[in-house]
Amino acid sequence: MTAPLPDGRLLDRDDPPRPAPRTTPRPVPAAGRVVALDVLRGIAVCGILLVNAGSVTGFATETDLAAGSLSDPGGWLQLLVQQRFFPVFALLFGAGSTLVLAAARRRGATHPRVVLLRRLLLLLPLGVAHQLLHPGEALAPYAVVGLVVLLPSTWLPRWAVAAGAAGAVPTALAAGGGIVLVPGMVLLGSALVRYGVVDRLDRPSRLPVLLCAVLAAAAVPALVLQLQDLPASGSSTSSAVAGLLLAGVWTTGVVALLATGLRGVLVTAFAPLGRTALTAYVGATPLLLLAGNELELRASTSWTPLLVLVLVVLVVQAVAATLWLRRFRQGPLEWLWRWGTWGARPPVRVSTA
Repeated sequence: MTAPLPDGRLLDRDDPPRPAPRTTPRPVPAAGRVVALDVLRGIAVCGILLVNAGSVTGFATETDLAAGSLSDPGGWLQLLVQQRFFPVFALLFGAGSTLVLAAARRRGATHPRVVLLRRLLLLLPLGVAHQLLHPGEALAPYAVVGLVVLLPSTWLPRWAVAAGAAGAVPTALAAGGGIVLVPGMVLLGSALVRYGVVDRLDRPSRLPVLLCAVLAAAAVPALVLQLQDLPASGSSTSSAVAGLLLAGVWTTGVVALLATGLRGVLVTAFAPLGRTALTAYVGATPLLLLAGNELELRASTSWTPLLVLVLVVLVVQAVAATLWLRRFRQGPLEWLWRWGTWGARPPVRVSTA
């Protein structure tokens, strides 16, 4: 069983005190956000858009433009982007959902798990609807994993959740990664919250630097192995292992950089996208479909139009998110999701007081 500490973290106990009842728990204020999570989520949105843009637009389906080597951008995308960012997104999903449960406990919800249940149930139909435009989308699988894996794990002690992640991740890697990696990464994100690691992300520490160096060293031989058969490595174990290691490099490297003078640049560039990640992820699909049709990307013989399109969409979304958050507390979809999750209408505009 778990119980909240005064700062909202979860503490394992055999017999936790019953929280004071509250009919409608209030959402967590924006001031309680972990900035590092926002930045990481924003960077993951960029990486996932790079991966999804080709499939959403049907890029080069009418031409022979396969990613065969590092002599073209497709090979580099296969090596550095494919299977590199969705594990981060899955980890952040597990962490964010566990933070919501902790907030519900902290704010005295009578049934805190019901708050998490509503959050996951609301995500499912959104993901199903998004599947109509983007068959490879991830929201519906995340919602299912949340309902089947994450929610039941909240009755387990944190060591059991960590053990579940430690068993699920290697098993998924052996199977070639992909969507089967999501349950393990979701459990890992939840365990990081319950062990207090997420609470310390915004504090300066040498540990991220050391972890980044270790993961980078381990990633080198994994990438060399993947390069031996790059065109066929999209869903292979070598790609999955290299992808997870690089995901760890991206994550720990960004956390380390946030403790340097680059923090302001990273926060300005990526935190707005991270705070509106759901809106950005769903909103990018119709933009890509429309632009892909106008640019006739199905018949493209060059990677340039696709890469330029991705850059334009990301810049537009980042600027729009920055301007939006000057007036409003969350992105449009985030606000609706928050309303349904907590069962109470959250504030819309940023307070000027």
